Amino acid sequence: MKTLLINVLLTISLFTSASLLAQDDPLRVGMSGQYFPFTFVEQDELKGFDVDVMNALGEEMGRDIKYETANFSGLFGMLESGRIDTVANQITITEERKKAYIFTDPYVYDGAQVVTKKGNTEIRGVEDLKGKTVAVNLGSNFEALLRELPYADQIDIKTYESNLERDTALGRVDAFVMDRVSASQIIKEKPLPLELAGPTFSQITNAYPFRDTDTGRALRDEVNKALATLRDNGTLASISEKWFGTDITQP
Repeated sequence: MKTLLINVLLTISLFTSASLLAQDDPLRVGMSGQYFPFTFVEQDELKGFDVDVMNALGEEMGRDIKYETANFSGLFGMLESGRIDTVANQITITEERKKAYIFTDPYVYDGAQVVTKKGNTEIRGVEDLKGKTVAVNLGSNFEALLRELPYADQIDIKTYESNLERDTALGRVDAFVMDRVSASQIIKEKPLPLELAGPTFSQITNAYPFRDTDTGRALRDEVNKALATLRDNGTLASISEKWFGTDITQP
């Protein structure tokens, strides 16, 4: 009986130590550092809305945040292989992605937006993209949104790792599509002759994806709890106001 009691106590001790160790582990977060103003590098420092939100989540959870940067197209591969725990790069929830990952509650509500070179009179909205060359970020949801259009076979879609806004301003492509918030900030902050073309054509919601494992589900639940706290105490709204002048964290 004494031996059994000792074994039970040792098991409890080991379980408690493992739990504490897990709580002390950093949350490994992947992002591109190439999607202004959500994640970008300035003077060798990773900055942006997603960086500020993730730092606030880490503080609320009592976890360090370890950032891993890579091209956007490689981030989900890093998640699947276990090199990172989640992706913070304005990831849109889609039916296809929900088959592969579990998501937190949304923390950004936005819409898909067409952007053209300033003064373009041929494209005034998504319906004018027929017969045009349109750029999207490689691996983003915007390519899928364009391919869902009834005239998708008439659109020449080009995928970019970065600089799609530069090539649109130079006339190398007719337009690009990204979320309205990012597009608006690019037009505001960067010296490029660009303008929004028409209203948004699809609502998108962004959240953090995790692997559908015991560890992934536990981390997702932990992040969800912290997100709820930051939403309730106004931190999410404050970070959004800092970057965009409006609250994009509420539907």
